[in-house]
Amino acid sequence: MQDPTDELPVEEEVLEDAPIVEEEAETSSEAEGEEPSAEDPEVLTPEMEAAKWKEAAIRSAADLDNYRKRMARERADDLRYARGGLIEELLPVFDNFAMGLQMAEQDQDSMIFKGMAMVKGQLDDFLEAQGVKEVEAAGVFDPNLHDAIAEEESSEFEPGTILFVQRKGYKLHDRLLRAAAVTVAKAPAEEEKETPTETAE
Repeated sequence: MQDPTDELPVEEEVLEDAPIVEEEAETSSEAEGEEPSAEDPEVLTPEMEAAKWKEAAIRSAADLDNYRKRMARERADDLRYARGGLIEELLPVFDNFAMGLQMAEQDQDSMIFKGMAMVKGQLDDFLEAQGVKEVEAAGVFDPNLHDAIAEEESSEFEPGTILFVQRKGYKLHDRLLRAAAVTVAKAPAEEEKETPTETAE
C-alpha cells in the first residue's frame, strides 16, 4: 500500500513554481505592451524627420556646387597649360636658333642675319601670345627658378650672385617650364701662407 506522504514534496514544488511563472508572464506581457517613449533618441517626430532631410538636401546641393566649381577650375587650368608640353619640347630648338643668330650677328648687313632676326621676332611674338615668359636671371640665385651648373670664385660679388646665364629659363604663365642654367659666385679660397723651411746645414 502506497504511503500518502510521498506526494507532498511534489505538491509543494508545484505550488512554489507557479507564482514565478505568473510573474515572468506578467513581466513579458508588460514588455510587449510597452510603447517607446518620446525621449528615445532614435525616435524622430515628423518635424525632426523633415528637418533632417532638408539638411541633407542642402549639404548635397553644396557638395554639387563645389564639384562643379572644381571641375570648371580644372578645365580652365587644362586649357591654360594645354600647350605646355609642346612648348617645352621646342625650347631646345629656340636655343639653337638663338645661337645661330648670335653667330650671324657678326655680319649684321648680311641677308642671313636680317632673315634670322625677323624669324626671331616672330618666335618671340608666338611665345608671348602663348603666355611664355623668360625667367629673370639676374641678382641672387633662386633655387625655385635657377639651376646652378657652375660656381666661380669672385671677390667682387657676394656668394650666390648670378654671374652668367648659360641657358635661358622660361615660365608658362605662373608655371615653370624650364629653370635657367646659371653660373653663380662663390667666396674666394683663402690663400695658404707658405712658411719658408729652414734647411739644416
